[in-house]
Formats: sequence, C-alpha cells, structure tokens
Amino acid sequence: MSHLLATIVAAPAIAAAILLLIPNSAKLAVRLVALAGAVISLVGSIWVALIYDRAAAGLQLLETFPLVPSLGIHLKLAVDGWGVPLLLLTGIIIATCVLTSWTVDRRDKEFFILLLVLVSGVFGVFVSQDLFVFFLFYEIAVLPMYLLIGIWGSSHQVKPSGPFKFVWKRFAVGSKEYAAMKLTLMLLVGSAAILVAMFALWANSGAKSFDLQALEATRFSLPVQHLVFPLVWLGFGTLAGVFPFHTWSPDGHASAPTAVSMLHAGVLMKLGAFGVMRIGMVLAPDAAVWWAPIVGAVAVINILYGAMCAASQTDLKYIIAYSSVSHMGVVMLGAATMTTAGWNGAVFQMFAHGIMTGLFFALVGLVYERAHTRAIAKMGGFAHVMPAVAGFFTLACLSSLGLPGTAGFVAEFMVFAGAAKGASTWWVIPGVLGAFVTAVYVLRACKTIFWGPAPVGAFATLPDAQRTEWAAPLVLGTALVVFGFWPRLLLDFIDVASNGYLGRIPLAALAEAVTR
Repeated sequence: MSHLLATIVAAPAIAAAILLLIPNSAKLAVRLVALAGAVISLVGSIWVALIYDRAAAGLQLLETFPLVPSLGIHLKLAVDGWGVPLLLLTGIIIATCVLTSWTVDRRDKEFFILLLVLVSGVFGVFVSQDLFVFFLFYEIAVLPMYLLIGIWGSSHQVKPSGPFKFVWKRFAVGSKEYAAMKLTLMLLVGSAAILVAMFALWANSGAKSFDLQALEATRFSLPVQHLVFPLVWLGFGTLAGVFPFHTWSPDGHASAPTAVSMLHAGVLMKLGAFGVMRIGMVLAPDAAVWWAPIVGAVAVINILYGAMCAASQTDLKYIIAYSSVSHMGVVMLGAATMTTAGWNGAVFQMFAHGIMTGLFFALVGLVYERAHTRAIAKMGGFAHVMPAVAGFFTLACLSSLGLPGTAGFVAEFMVFAGAAKGASTWWVIPGVLGAFVTAVYVLRACKTIFWGPAPVGAFATLPDAQRTEWAAPLVLGTALVVFGFWPRLLLDFIDVASNGYLGRIPLAALAEAVTR
C-alpha cells in the first residue's frame, strides 16, 4: 500500500491542524477529530503488521521524499522488525490516551493538539531511515512535554536538590513547572550530545549522507565510533532514564496529567532505548562492544536502584515512575548483552512495559479523580467499590513482577537468558534480585490500595470505571495477556531484525569484552 507509513505519521499532525480550525466551544468535535487522527494511525499500524513479510530481513514499505538533496537529507520512511511492534505500541497508547482524556475540560483543544503533534513525532522516529529526519522527529516528540506538563500537570511542594538546585529554585513552589523545566533542560542537553554524534557520522560517511542504510554500509574508524557511541548512549539514554540521568523522569511522571504520563512512560522512554540500539549499536558496533560491559553495569544499577526507590515511595505515581526507571534498565541490559535473545527481549520489553505502564497510569488517573489522593496510606479496600479497576490494576502488577502468562514475563525471561549466555553471570543475579524487589512493592501497593477491608466514609461510594474510561483497561489489559500467551505475534518481527543487525557485531571483540 503506497504511502502507508506517511499516513501513519501524518494522520495525528493533520488532525492537530484541523483542530486549529474548530472553535473552542465545539467540545465533541474536538474530541472526535483527535480520536480520528489517533485511530487512523492505529489502524495503519495494525495493517503494517498484517502485510509485513516476517521471513524477509531488512526494510520494508519504503517511501522516499527529497528534502535537502544537496546535504543528503531525505524524508525516507521504512519499517523493520523492530519498528513494527513499536508502531503498534504507539498506536494503541495514543488511541487509549485520547479516550482517557475525554473529560479534560480546561483548554482541551490545545491539549489534544499538543498530544497529537507529540505522537506524530513518535511515529516518525520509529520509521525514519534518515538520521537528520530521525533527530527532527525526536525533537518534535520531546518538546511538547514542557507545555503538557507545565499547563495541565498537577502541583505539589518540591524541595530542589542536587548540584543544579539554583536552576530549579524559582520553580520549586509549583512542582509541575519544576518538573517541566527540569525535563526540558535535561533532554535538551541530551539532544545536544546526539547532534554532535550525528554530524560526526555525517562528516565521516564519505558520501556525506544522513541515510541510515548508507551509514550502516560505512565501517567508521574506531576513534569516530568511540566518539559517537557514548554521545548517543548518554544523549538518547537520558530519555530512556539511564542512571544517573534519570532524575527528570519521576518528577515528570508525577506531575503530568494521566494521558501524558501514559505517553511519557509508555512510548517516549522507548524512543531513548530505540535510539541507543538503532543508532549507537548498529552504526558504531565496534565501540558498542567495547562499551557493552559499562552499559550492562549501569543497566543493572538502573534495575536495582529504580526498584528500591519505588519500594520506598508513599505516592502511587512515584512508585510507578521509579518502577519505569527499573524496567527500562531491563531494556538496556538486554541491549548490552549483544545476543539475539537479549536484543529480542529488549525490544519486547519496550512493548510490554509500554502497555503495562500505560495501564498503570490510566488506572492511577481513575483512582485519583475519585479519591483525590495518591497517598497509599490514605487508601484501602477499593476493590469493594471499584472491582474492575482493582482487577486490571492487579493484572498490571502481575505483569510488572513477571508472572508467566503476561507480556512482562516473556520480555524479562529473554533478557536474563541473553545476559546469562552472552555476558557475565553477575548481571543476571542483581537483575533477578531487582525483579524480586519489584514483586515486593507492587504486591504491597496492590494489597494496601485494593484488597483490604471495605472503605468507609467518602471512599465507600467511589464509582468504578465509566464510559470511555473502560477503553484503556480493556485494550491494554487484553494486550498484556494476549502477547504474554502468544509472544510470537511480535517475536517473529523482532527476531529477523535482531539477527540482521547482530551480523555487524564483531564476535571476537565481543568475547574479549565479556571477559574484561
């Protein structure tokens, strides 16, 4: 189908442009147009998965539109086996986000415009085969977060800390402004690192092209690779929540409105991990092998640190926020293994965690709208009045701790198997310990909030999910179970791409790196 990928990328942006023409008073029209843009992209993503040739390696559904040919810049769109599940993830999340935001009433038109522009950038990243356009879409996806959190977020008192506390001081009274500014500044610093790496690749590519296939065909010198890889890892890794550049993420999660939290944790953090793998490890394979032990060690820190921080939180959103830092460590650990199982698990974890955390934040939003608190100690026994919300929250918890039959188990099992096969065993031990800590805090939170004695007072009459609020739990909960029992639906795509990219990895150097 011609221009299918362009349609997926453009549909949300076109819907956002149409919203500019709709008066603010037309509340239903605003929502229907936003939903149409999201659903078109979702249907297109499903269609890509159906027509994609799973037996063929390489790029498919190629579309090329010249932009600045003299500089080697083209709008080149194509999808590989990694891109297909991430397109599906983005389509599912944005459609449920729009339905979750159906009750937004303050400056709702602007809210949906920014949401759609953001997700258009996300789709663009996953299908861009030109490095310059890849970076352009990346920035389009990241920058709207400042306004979405700063305007529609929630505030609570924050005490600035760290070496740059003088920067945050003026924003400390309203935490949503603090979180929005911190997020934007940290990600812009990461973008600067990516920009340096991007031009280093372009300048040493011979053909002076940003085309990713042309860059893959160029075996860059070791000095260039050792310049590029750490810049890409830290640049994209900042968005992926890599320790210690993760600190923007919990504050951003906690302050963002529900739909933005779903997109933030469900999709945006995956852009960072995808960038590390697709740009850093594929284009600089020799340096990636040398840096793999360091990347893996930091990933293990992510897993343990995020899990222990989550276990010490009393705010429900902060628990899930730090849980995301821990689970993204699993993604980076899989990437660091440089094995087929590890890379398959890393990409599958991007999908599984995106669905799971989207479900978590959708349910947290439902609970907060009714109980008007996120403090776990103030809640209890909500399963008596919100049985559906309790059931879906429990399902998300079980996927988070890696219960067999859920998508989270499949992803973590492959990552740990890849780590045991391709890396030092000591990576596996703390990784599994992190999974154990995860089980402790998610089950404790789930029991405290939902499965205690029946609530009294105002909490005794809290309503269950209603109307459009059912969309996210039903769709995301179903996805966790379906892909948990039938992982081949995604693994057939992922495996072909992983094997193709791993062919660039120097195996002798990998064996030497593992023994360091």
